[in-house]
Amino acid sequence: MKKFSLPLFAALVVMIAASSCKKYDSPSATYPTIERRIRFQLYTNEDFSGETSVINFSIFIRDTRKALFDSALASMQIKDIPDAAHKLIIEKTVLTNDNSDLAAGFNYEIQNVGSSWYIDTSKAGNPFKVIDYAFQ
Repeated sequence: MKKFSLPLFAALVVMIAASSCKKYDSPSATYPTIERRIRFQLYTNEDFSGETSVINFSIFIRDTRKALFDSALASMQIKDIPDAAHKLIIEKTVLTNDNSDLAAGFNYEIQNVGSSWYIDTSKAGNPFKVIDYAFQ
């Protein structure tokens, strides 16, 4: 029977142990992304034809942790907000790593008057949501 040297045996054990270890969680691991679409519809049913105050609208989409989308629309006079037959329609797709509820809506500011907002919720599992806002 042939004897193995201790350093050779130790090296063999280390090589076998190292090759049998598996790492399952890697920093470059990709998680499934979920595509969610939000359609923003802005219009008014009121007659603001004489109202020349300037209004600034912005739209947003948030999850429980952060803003996923935030964008300002061009400033306009209140009289220029379209009627229901001519809605401003903006559709945005966001990707999330979880399937939580999303908050989406409009912020608006009327110069020299103040600010307000309209917020709606896209429930978890809902791939498409329409945020329909009739400004009044």
